[in-house]
Amino acid sequence: MHELEGVTRSQQYRALGLSTFAFTVCFAVWTIFSIIGVRIKQDLGLSETQFGLLVATPVLTGSLSRIFLGVWTDQYGGRLMLPLQMLVTAISVWLLASVHSYTIFLMAALGLGLAGGSFIIGIAYVSRFFEAERQGTALGIFGAGNVGAAVTNFVAPFLVVAYGWENTARIYAVVLVATAILFYFLAPEDPVRKRQKLTGEKPPSAAEQLEPLKNIQVWRFATYYFFVFGAFVALASFLPRYYVGAYGVPLTMAGVFAGMYSLPGSIFRALGGWMSDIWGARFVMYLTFIVSAIVLFIMSYPQTTYIVQAIPKPDGTPVTIEFTFGIPLYFFVFLTVVLGFVMSLGKAAVYKHIPVYFPNNVGAVGGLVGMIGGLGGFFLPIAFGILLDVTHVWSSVFMLLFLVVMVSLIWMHVAIRRMERAKYPEITRDTHLSDVPHQQ
Repeated sequence: MHELEGVTRSQQYRALGLSTFAFTVCFAVWTIFSIIGVRIKQDLGLSETQFGLLVATPVLTGSLSRIFLGVWTDQYGGRLMLPLQMLVTAISVWLLASVHSYTIFLMAALGLGLAGGSFIIGIAYVSRFFEAERQGTALGIFGAGNVGAAVTNFVAPFLVVAYGWENTARIYAVVLVATAILFYFLAPEDPVRKRQKLTGEKPPSAAEQLEPLKNIQVWRFATYYFFVFGAFVALASFLPRYYVGAYGVPLTMAGVFAGMYSLPGSIFRALGGWMSDIWGARFVMYLTFIVSAIVLFIMSYPQTTYIVQAIPKPDGTPVTIEFTFGIPLYFFVFLTVVLGFVMSLGKAAVYKHIPVYFPNNVGAVGGLVGMIGGLGGFFLPIAFGILLDVTHVWSSVFMLLFLVVMVSLIWMHVAIRRMERAKYPEITRDTHLSDVPHQQ
């Protein structure tokens, strides 16, 4: 690949390491409302729907911004775009501490949401440093920056208790600024931008970058990401509230339990990238969807009280036996760990496809996929709040996620069968996919 000419291993590792660290910081900022939002909800007396909207608002900006941030990164390079994005976000995070009304909180949350756009900047930047056979692993390592959600869940509750949520926001803003400065001065220029500067070659126009979005395959990848990333973000933000409400645990412990979901949902993304390089992204997506469906089906079971009409006593007195069934806290936490693990594999698998199928449009295509996935992180918390306000059943949120994952699984399987039949006309309805030559 001509893009890799002159790229040293040292530059590859430096670009990957700095990008992963910066993305971790940005993701921690992006999910800050999962913790400080609980205190804001108490202070303002918000309903579940209002709380869901507050938590989801940063995700909206972080999602919609990925399209133009991806295009700009392809044009101007990640070494410039990532520090700019972090500095702009830091201003909104700092100003958050002076807000006191719900409406202004929502406006501040929109600015804070730009932190989520760091993902597509990093994807477009890192992918230019690695050859195709190593991109899955490299992008998986970068995507492990999702661990920032776990950092917030573990650390932010204690910062809030010690310094208040206002000073917690200020601390996050200062860390953002420091990271932006560090990245700009230490990160290498990506090889494509370097070549363009030397040769005078013009970067592709925005229209050229957006051309592949007409391909239905791009939108199918985006649908997968709606679950593996959108639902991950939604749950990372929602679980602290769930543990406090459904199980009555204190905020600090709720943050720890939520972090136990976010941590494997982040760090094993690198494993998912490696698995996609070795066995193919398709295999990893099947594994993700099938295991997620099983776990979510179990989590959907509500706390239930049964009354059994037993055999009456000899004198005719009615006898009833009453017992309660539900998922105990320790088992629920275990299920979230399993769910987070397989979702992390799926996130890497989705982005393994993009540099393979669209090597010259990673920013634009990855931006669209990331945007749709991020919109899942916006709409799902709102849907969670509405479901709770309407049904008053805590497990209803997992019933919704079960439906989402089943739609994704069925669509993926049908699409794959159609593609294989088109490529191999001899395939019949009874032919198993394992009998077909492997494709990514």
